[in-house]
Amino acid sequence: MNTILKWLGRIIGVVAILVVVAFVAGWYLMSRSLPNYEGTYTLDGLEGPVTIIRDANAVPHIRAASDHDAFFALGLVHAQDRLWQMELSRRAAQGRLSEVLGARTYEVDKLMKTLDLYGLASRSLEVQTDQTKEILVAYAKGVNAWIRQVNAEAMGRGAPEFFVFGAELSPWTPKDSLAILKVMAMRLSNGARNEVKRARTLLALPPERVVDILPEYPVGAKIVPEKSADAGGVRRATNHAWDVSHLTDNCRIGPCDEMDELAIALGTPPPASLAGASNAWAVDGQRTSSRRPLLANDPHLWLSAPSVWHLADIKGATVQAIGGALPGTPVIAVGHNGMIGWGLTTSGVDDADLYIERVNPENPDQYLLPGNTWAVFGKRTVRIGISGELSRTEVIRTTRHGPVLTGTQFGANTITPAGHVTALRWTALTDQDRSMSALVSLLYAQRIENAVAIAATVVAPAQNLTLADADGVAMVVAGAVPLRSEQSLSKGRVPSAGHISVNDWLGFMPAADNPRAIRPPTGAVANANNRTTDEKFPRHLTFDWARPYRIARLEKELMALDFHSRDGFVALQNDSVSEMARAVLPLIARDLWWREGTPAITDEKRRRALELLAEWNGEMDRHGPEPLIFMEWVRALTRRLAADELGALFPAFAGPHPLFVERVFANVDGAGIWCDVNKTPERETCAQVASIALDDALARLTRDYGSNVDGWRWGEEHVAIHRHTPFGYISPLDIFFNIENETSGGDNTLLRGQTKGTGDYPFRNIHAAGLRVVYDFADLNSSLMIISTGQSGHPFSRFYDHLAEIWANGGMIPMSTSDEDARAGALGVIELLPSGEN
Repeated sequence: MNTILKWLGRIIGVVAILVVVAFVAGWYLMSRSLPNYEGTYTLDGLEGPVTIIRDANAVPHIRAASDHDAFFALGLVHAQDRLWQMELSRRAAQGRLSEVLGARTYEVDKLMKTLDLYGLASRSLEVQTDQTKEILVAYAKGVNAWIRQVNAEAMGRGAPEFFVFGAELSPWTPKDSLAILKVMAMRLSNGARNEVKRARTLLALPPERVVDILPEYPVGAKIVPEKSADAGGVRRATNHAWDVSHLTDNCRIGPCDEMDELAIALGTPPPASLAGASNAWAVDGQRTSSRRPLLANDPHLWLSAPSVWHLADIKGATVQAIGGALPGTPVIAVGHNGMIGWGLTTSGVDDADLYIERVNPENPDQYLLPGNTWAVFGKRTVRIGISGELSRTEVIRTTRHGPVLTGTQFGANTITPAGHVTALRWTALTDQDRSMSALVSLLYAQRIENAVAIAATVVAPAQNLTLADADGVAMVVAGAVPLRSEQSLSKGRVPSAGHISVNDWLGFMPAADNPRAIRPPTGAVANANNRTTDEKFPRHLTFDWARPYRIARLEKELMALDFHSRDGFVALQNDSVSEMARAVLPLIARDLWWREGTPAITDEKRRRALELLAEWNGEMDRHGPEPLIFMEWVRALTRRLAADELGALFPAFAGPHPLFVERVFANVDGAGIWCDVNKTPERETCAQVASIALDDALARLTRDYGSNVDGWRWGEEHVAIHRHTPFGYISPLDIFFNIENETSGGDNTLLRGQTKGTGDYPFRNIHAAGLRVVYDFADLNSSLMIISTGQSGHPFSRFYDHLAEIWANGGMIPMSTSDEDARAGALGVIELLPSGEN
């Protein structure tokens, strides 16, 4: 026995030693790629010396004698901080993720190959301006210089993830940067998914009830805010009975609505509610205490670790810009250049249509054209490599409208009849896209008017461009807007019959007709993804705008003060009061408050919950129980109202739908009928359904958070999840790689934290402002910015999450172009020297 124990002890000891050795070896290799923000490097491709100051927050301040070298250095710092992120972004565009991540990302690759985003981006290089081509080349040289440096000095392959997945790094090219912008355009487009959702709903419900669950935007257009702020609410809407006879509901027997968070993080289109959002506003000198303009912007995107954004300051011979950059691209997408400042919000332009193409039953290689003639599908074969498996080939078909979708792409499979296929027309599916050149030109603009002219050349993604210079402010919709026929049967709201010519696009609206406000007399512009034009179809931009609650709050607060300050703008970005809650709560709670809000009620939890809500001002504070009670109540109420009518379609609507609830409880156009459960002989009232839904909500919260209502906290569930790709989607590795912060705000507050509304934690914050900026033209060096994680993408770096807590608490960091400010407390200085070979 002693001998056995002795050998067992030796084996355990050897195993322990091997584990320790493996851990130490792994840590050594991975730590070699930790960012080092000081040193001197002699590099090929430089024209002259460059200094990179890493300030106290790890923000690089690039100082070069030429613009070429400034963008070279930007490529270098992006590669130093975010090489794995850049590689994933590039592979996503190329359709090559599965080569390293395996079969789980096969459908992502297949979509990218279907749309040929990388091919389009590659071909669009020829139409970029000469200046942009030079900058793209300089940036790529900088990226590749760092990759060579990593290899030469055995710096851990540049990121620890490369050790796990063994991805081979090919040189960075200009077309890689262009392709990343294409993928961003896809993330911000929701027209196709909106069409599918509306079509499925029209197949399940009469048109007048579709208007309830997918309500019309209830208020007018706003670009220039006014003092008479309207919180929105509900209105009567025209019932549109679009023809859906050419469609079918393939989900009647079960739910079809699935959301792969990893696929969305890698660039595939998210559900419409999680496409791009954002807030932006600006006021000129007549509205500020300093007599100079202010501009605030907080673009909302899918949260990730590291953030989509990277802060940088670049200065060359003629270029100077500071702000939020997208790693993999050579531009400051949101920032200022000392003369003008700019911000972006999603415009909501309906830039995509689905076309149902009838396949010739006698020849599957043909599809129907107008005039009852047949055309041959275009075809190309693509190969998709998969780690650990044999490669697969796919045949991609195309029609006159665009590529044919397969599988679950954009959800088109749910409404495509047998004997038909669905094709996608989208503004970004062109190789004549000069959007990158527009972003580059913006870096050099000197006045608002210059920037407005530049905006006319943007194709996709379509954005609201908010501008400020020393003398005024402006806002303009930048991007291609499809022009549809007035006789269109679908109006872009549901998938169109491909063989009916009136459904075709007629071209694009002239850019000069896009909504805009240039130096308005009121001295203010604002946008929260709200309606920007009251033009009727077909010059309407879209039918599907964001809910009006955020713009109502923004307008109210912006116009409440005669003069604004930088710090006041920061506070407004962090405003967590929900105008939605203020509008909806009195409707659903009034009967319960009147009947049950007394000490005589025996159910203590119910009585306490109603008491708390009766005293609540609608602030979605992470420390309070009221937001959690209210949001779970509205979620449960949406389910109680809609699940019986929608059946298998309900997963597409799961989660709180406040505009729907408003219409129902205000009985607009007979919407109160939703309160009656159609599966029972009784006729239920809205008050009864609200009471039952409150019980549902309290039961769920008691199960998850205990019976002490006062101890419940919104922040405990509204946790911002910044997921690492891919380790953040693998348990238990997610514990070490994800970044989590409790947050205030919600789906409809200026401090927006969008939730899924489904699953075990329905109110996790997964889509929010990964970047916030405030520019003060009284002193642009006192401007403030923040990103949601940290500058480094290295999970073992202290700069991986060093800004996350500041972000979650509503704080910001100074972003100055002053060298003196940058060197104060700097982490280090990197000197780049030319080798003499360019």
